[in-house]
Amino acid sequence: MTTSFPQTEIQLGRQGRLVIPSAFRQALGFESGDHLIARIENGRLVLEKAETVKKRLKNRFAHVPQSISLADELIAERREEAKRDTEK
Repeated sequence: MTTSFPQTEIQLGRQGRLVIPSAFRQALGFESGDHLIARIENGRLVLEKAETVKKRLKNRFAHVPQSISLADELIAERREEAKRDTEK
């Protein structure tokens, strides 16, 4: 979504709370009760719907055959590293 919106100033309220302006919420499809994922990226606060993050991750790993367990591969790699470390 690349629609451009004018900048707006938002003041942090008590306990660091902020209100996302209505036009921004509507443009992003944010609704009351949505779960958002917050992260800092290049000195900026990024908010995304949890569902959007899940879809992006699914697409990222869609090429991996279901017969392959990335978790098992990672565990095997870590065990090999630990084994090499203890042999030194």
